[in-house]
Amino acid sequence: MTRISIIVAASEDQAIGKNGDLLWRMPADMKHFKTLTTGHTIIMGRKTFDSLPKGALPNRTNIVLTRNPEATFANCIVCSNLQQALDHCAGEDEVFIIGGSQIYEQAMKLADRIYLTRVDASFPDADARFPMIEPTEWQVTDEASFPADEKNPYAYHFITYDRLS
Repeated sequence: MTRISIIVAASEDQAIGKNGDLLWRMPADMKHFKTLTTGHTIIMGRKTFDSLPKGALPNRTNIVLTRNPEATFANCIVCSNLQQALDHCAGEDEVFIIGGSQIYEQAMKLADRIYLTRVDASFPDADARFPMIEPTEWQVTDEASFPADEKNPYAYHFITYDRLS
């Protein structure tokens, strides 16, 4: 059975983006993301794909969700909805949902795991937010905390949640 995992970096107030871009640059989070997702399929919405500076992410199967049946994206598989994308991944050990907010909202009821990077900051003017994680549906199974440093401007925590059965 394929594990459906959400991977996201969100602030204390659930902010994930503004104007189609990230709110921060955290090299430690980018490395964590790359380590977890390399060799796997990643599923993203069109706006998330558009935000990638170099297009499709290397060493991963990239699936882009779009309502536009004519759309094509270099080095990507195009699907019209999340279920179609997940059907395409049947038999894989783990698939990652990488955003954005609308796709996360859809994936929350389907996901088995959430890899959350919690950034110790608030961004009240953000226009994209991650859905709340319901404590009655999820349990923390791993957590590591790190202080801000010269490369990472905010303290942060890598938290893994698994769905309660």
